[in-house]
Amino acid sequence: MQVPPQDIQNVPIDIQTGKLLDWLVDRRHCSLRWQSRAQDIRRRIDAAMGDMPEHPEIKQLLAGAYLHYFHCLRIVEILKGTEASSKNLFGRYSSQRMKDWQEIVSLYEKENTYLAELASLLVRSISYEIPSLRKRIRGCQQAQRDFARREEECQLRAAELRERFFASCKQYGIAGDNVRQELLALVKDLPSLLSEIGAGASALSEAIELYQACVEFVCESPSEQVVPLVRHIGAKGNTTVYEWRTGLQPLHVERPELQEQPEQLEQPKDDAIDWGDFTLEPSVGGDGAAADGGAPSEEIDWGITLEPGPQQDDGIDWGDGESEEAQITVLETGTEVPEGVACGSDALTLLEHTETRSQFIDELMELELFLSQRLVEMEEEADVVAVSQFQLAPPVLQGQSSARVGALLASTQALLGRLCARSLQHLFIILASPRYVERVSEGLRQRLRQAELLLAKGEAMGQKQREALAEQGMLEPQLDRLLEKTKELQKLIEEDISKRYGGRPVNLMGVSL
Repeated sequence: MQVPPQDIQNVPIDIQTGKLLDWLVDRRHCSLRWQSRAQDIRRRIDAAMGDMPEHPEIKQLLAGAYLHYFHCLRIVEILKGTEASSKNLFGRYSSQRMKDWQEIVSLYEKENTYLAELASLLVRSISYEIPSLRKRIRGCQQAQRDFARREEECQLRAAELRERFFASCKQYGIAGDNVRQELLALVKDLPSLLSEIGAGASALSEAIELYQACVEFVCESPSEQVVPLVRHIGAKGNTTVYEWRTGLQPLHVERPELQEQPEQLEQPKDDAIDWGDFTLEPSVGGDGAAADGGAPSEEIDWGITLEPGPQQDDGIDWGDGESEEAQITVLETGTEVPEGVACGSDALTLLEHTETRSQFIDELMELELFLSQRLVEMEEEADVVAVSQFQLAPPVLQGQSSARVGALLASTQALLGRLCARSLQHLFIILASPRYVERVSEGLRQRLRQAELLLAKGEAMGQKQREALAEQGMLEPQLDRLLEKTKELQKLIEEDISKRYGGRPVNLMGVSL
């Protein structure tokens, strides 16, 4: 459909922005050599900027990212006021500044080089600079979210490690301020704790007698004492191993000292066997040790000389003549320790010593099992056989009620639970191996160090998040200025092209700002 001539001025000219330069060249508005001309103009602008008058608007224009044709026109207008004194009678300016900028404007207008440059700036801004800035801003926003998430994860993980640290300290029964010293202090308090447990065993005398009576009734004959160690501790308390072994109280107790520092095991310098401190004096006579007739120089020299004698065929020659010189010193076991002195493992209490403590726990578990079974039997009223069996039982068995047996069972289980508590087990391990203190304290300190490292990492993530936020705050004003300049370029190009087509409206398509 043809447009009437009177309405052709209102038909808009739509130009795709990406093809704006091709459109200007195809319609002969600009030359194909505009880039080389624009480079020459840029060199002249750089040279002219070295000598400029003091003017606030000129400073603002020169502070911009890029000077184009319309900026140069505005500089010329400003120079007309600042360089008015250099104007001669013919209306020309003798100022070199004015000449330089007027020449720059003239070069811009030659073959519409300025229009091609403006179109190039517009296309570059829309296609590259604006998308690049937006991408960087989105990257900063994403980085902030990632760093915030990682900071929160580090804080949560650090809090979890600290919680596990304090939970472990609670299991050990310490506060956690100085793990090593607190553990060693607990070990020093261990004897008093074990004395309390030993005192609690005295409450089991009724249960022990019930167990003893039941065993004797079932076996129908007197039997050995049941749970002897529990009896001993219940009657005399947590005595030393020496008193349990000998039945006598020690006159003096030499307890082994707890070594706070881990022991350094020294490796032997050679592989020689240590046969002890005793010495064997050489003896004369006695040939029974070399019955095989081997050469004595190639075997162990026991200090016994083999000599042929008339008594060789009758057996061992004990040496009635020169045997007075042969003496063998024998050290009896325990002669080095004075009588009545408990040292070494004998100086430990029954609940400190590993073997006796294990026996004590076994006996408590044995007593617990008996009471549990007896309680089940007493609660099963339908078991006629069990009732008939205990009709001839001693009064100590028949006079018990299920409630009383349950109370005895609860007391036994409570004492067993105290002795088998996790915190107490750790103290036993520390008592047996001082190096365990170092391992435990190092493991707990490692958790704290990991928590501190995670907190430091979280702080670094927070710092990076703030840096990303600062970068975003710097890029957003740049984007706003670039969008404003791009809109200005779009408007200038549309107005310039519109003038060339008699004022027809011009629309640059594909500009999404």
